[in-house]
Amino acid sequence: MRIKKLIAVFFVLFAIFSSNGQGKKYNIHTVAFYNFENLFDTINGPNNDEEWLPNGAMNWTGKKYKQKLHNLARVINEIGSTENPSNSPTLLGCSEIENRGVLEDLVKEPLLINRDYGIVHFDSPDKRGIDVGLLYQKKHFKPTSYRNIPLIIYSNQEGKEDKKDKKDKEEATDDVTTTSKTDNRVYTRDQLLVTGFLDGEEINIIVNHWPSRSGGEKKSSPFREAAGRLNRKIMDSLFAINPNAKIITMGDLNDGTYNKSVKEGIGAKRKKEELKQPSDIYNPFEEMFYKGNASLFWRDSGDIFDQIMVSETFVRKDYSTFCYWKAGIFNKPYMIQTTGQYKGYPLRNSSSEPGFSDHFPVYIYLLKEIK
Repeated sequence: MRIKKLIAVFFVLFAIFSSNGQGKKYNIHTVAFYNFENLFDTINGPNNDEEWLPNGAMNWTGKKYKQKLHNLARVINEIGSTENPSNSPTLLGCSEIENRGVLEDLVKEPLLINRDYGIVHFDSPDKRGIDVGLLYQKKHFKPTSYRNIPLIIYSNQEGKEDKKDKKDKEEATDDVTTTSKTDNRVYTRDQLLVTGFLDGEEINIIVNHWPSRSGGEKKSSPFREAAGRLNRKIMDSLFAINPNAKIITMGDLNDGTYNKSVKEGIGAKRKKEELKQPSDIYNPFEEMFYKGNASLFWRDSGDIFDQIMVSETFVRKDYSTFCYWKAGIFNKPYMIQTTGQYKGYPLRNSSSEPGFSDHFPVYIYLLKEIK
């Protein structure tokens, strides 16, 4: 009898939930960011790409390049598939790309070609020639304007070195910050601003790849703090034009969700309840970090440098317009190192074979009720 009663209760509850949800359908879009980790072609360009040539230190052959493209396409095709299985990301910010050509090769991959991705890209002043870009599905997103906004910083903005910095210098990173010998300017990536219409609704996207921690976290922190302030300045200029502007800022920030560049530079909030006005920015990845999630690892310690933040105008739960739903980190088993010293880390490039990336991609979902 007890089992029969439980079954009866289940069917009653099921009927209630079904009737409440009946008739409501939602349009869902995945918005993602992925650091491609050294997506170089095999052609000798004007940038410092000697390491990534067939006769370079990485022995970067055409075969390896094609495998790298296939690996990235596999991941992109599946990002957000848990809740949005019928489509890959509608909008995908990316970093560590050598030029527009590598993106053109990527979107032609068999797994992606039917998505019909458009490309927004500018060459940056970064000394290695690595840039940021935005891929967008043409049937859903129509860009109306885009520009690259330079981050002007100088080596005299560095912080003071201390014992912690000396330890930080042991970090091995390809993304070494370089300074001009003539004017002390640190040439790093621009911030990419794209405005357009997502299924008829105007949104703004900023794609970032902030200065690295080469030379030590504390010593290089002022560079990223300047990047955070520039990001905030861009957003404030958009709010000045439209106080209810919808803004998404994303990227590899080379800082955690708790760092000064994010908390003070951007003014990002950890909880939705802290949002008081349209210009406030919500960072869902801060709570995820404190719950033990990570998008990259170093010395057995995980952190979330890859983040996507949204303006308060996305967090109002008025589903007659696009709203933020939830966020995630995409880290399928095939993307993870399974053996050796770096077991559990992202499966990255090596001198012997191309991997995926040393970062896991991050994503959010946007929802809008279909009337």
